[in-house]
Amino acid sequence: MHSQTSFFPSRTARIIALLVIFAFGITIRIFDITDLPLEFHSTRQMLSALKARGMYYETRTDVPAWEKSFAVQQWKFRASVEPEFFDRVVAYTYQVTGEQLWVARAYSSAFWIIGGIFLFLLARRLTSTDGALAATAVYLLLPYAVIASRSFQPDPLMTMLIVIFLWAVYEWSLKPSSYVWAILAGIFGGLAIFIKFPAAFFVVGGGLGAALSGGSMNEALKNLRVYLMALLGILPGAGYLIYGIIIAGYLGQQFSGRFIPALYLSPSYYLGWVNMLNLVTGGMVLMLALLGLFFFDDKKRRFLLGLWAGYAVFGIYFNYHISTHDYYSLPLIPIVALSIAPFADFLFAKLAQLTNTSFLRVAAFCFLFLGLFASVWNTRNQLNAVDYRPEAEMWAEIGEKVEGYNLAGLTQDYGSRLAYWGWRNSTSWPSYGDLLYRDGLRGGQRDYDELFAEITAKKDLFIVTDFNDLARQPFLKEKLENFPIFAEGDGYVIYDMSE
Repeated sequence: MHSQTSFFPSRTARIIALLVIFAFGITIRIFDITDLPLEFHSTRQMLSALKARGMYYETRTDVPAWEKSFAVQQWKFRASVEPEFFDRVVAYTYQVTGEQLWVARAYSSAFWIIGGIFLFLLARRLTSTDGALAATAVYLLLPYAVIASRSFQPDPLMTMLIVIFLWAVYEWSLKPSSYVWAILAGIFGGLAIFIKFPAAFFVVGGGLGAALSGGSMNEALKNLRVYLMALLGILPGAGYLIYGIIIAGYLGQQFSGRFIPALYLSPSYYLGWVNMLNLVTGGMVLMLALLGLFFFDDKKRRFLLGLWAGYAVFGIYFNYHISTHDYYSLPLIPIVALSIAPFADFLFAKLAQLTNTSFLRVAAFCFLFLGLFASVWNTRNQLNAVDYRPEAEMWAEIGEKVEGYNLAGLTQDYGSRLAYWGWRNSTSWPSYGDLLYRDGLRGGQRDYDELFAEITAKKDLFIVTDFNDLARQPFLKEKLENFPIFAEGDGYVIYDMSE
């Protein structure tokens, strides 16, 4: 559906509107960029931080031998599911900038911004420039999108590649005899899957949607370009799987526990998924996106329905993660943005008719700008609410006090913060959530006395920094109270288990 009347009176006005949206998107992502990566899924971000530091330190000759050895060991010890491509890029950049965690924020933000360019181009194809402007604003300025797209993990890069794939595959659906668009779609779809395997659900969904929007499935199956796209899409990820499982052998155990069959009968799965959607898009935005599907013509609706179906199948397969990990729904944001585009196009057309004087048109522009600014300012306040920089000093302080001891602990991010800023390794006591997950996955409850004895065997000290989680584990709290306090400070208590 294309509006007959644009709300923006000229090409210059549309360009200015687009520049304002991107300026907001870039500025909010630069804000407080040097803060520690602890505001969003810190466990996942610290995993990449440790890996990147290990890769960087492996090439350094100006650091103590024990630091180099520890950094490399932390990198190689930690599990890898997806390729360490982004970690490598950051480690390589450290050669120029030094070890600065904001480098990863800058890259992730840039990936998301680049994705915004291609989302605009795709949305304009699907609707109009007005609809594309609205879709781009949603994609760039949705509060969750801002915070998630600054994180040190492969998801922003994966999402960018998915968006570029969707743009290319839709262009191919308009010109199904084109090898160029088929090759571009295959390359970017394959790269998205290579960066992170869950991208396959969105790539397959988008590919099927594009094929069906251009004609029937029978016609698509007779098109050699479809097989070319599929081949290019499969090769990178398949190559990594073959290397990781058969040659190197480190991927064999990494794909277990991705879904729990019992969850399909549990309300917690469905309610958890709804909670994640509320965090990622919000109920109102999600509702508008779903209503927006009615504003597409039949062929374009098929394309969008393919994307929504890909997300639905993804959520059904990764049932534990989709209901507990909000960033698993990150690729839904461009789908939501595209779905809103025709609805926004319709509203802008009506608004153009209603604002038939210069005063009314200027007033409408001011209200739109106010809405964007208010949203960005609210996100800015979220980012500014907590300064995580002092944590680095606390972990360094703990690291000094526990030097030379064997450690266990209930700490944030499974000991990653202690390893990164304190330069100490520790055996982690599972969080309350981990204990529930293990019970659900294995169908049984492990004896806590046995678990405590196993984790604390030959340990001198037990560090507690996650007091909220400790309060949810009265058994552990009771056990620790039997040991004297070795040291304590602002944010931590260390128990002496050596006696």
